[in-house]
Amino acid sequence: MSASLALTHLVPLAKDIDNDKVTPGVLGFVVFAALAVGVWLLMKSMNRHMGKVDFEEAPESGTAATSASGEGNPTKA
Repeated sequence: MSASLALTHLVPLAKDIDNDKVTPGVLGFVVFAALAVGVWLLMKSMNRHMGKVDFEEAPESGTAATSASGEGNPTKA
């Protein structure tokens, strides 16, 4: 079976497409793909920046002494 013979069998299937139906087409795919790539690049950048963040806070000089002795915490009995 040759390719041209296979295409002639598929042509009647293409006639079944509704001409009044609106589809996104190639432009819709390109826009969606560009948005997906943009989101991927933003997430990659965010992960890189979040890796640089140090979440450990340095204790203040006044609260370090009171929390160590327990006098500054009113909930302790």
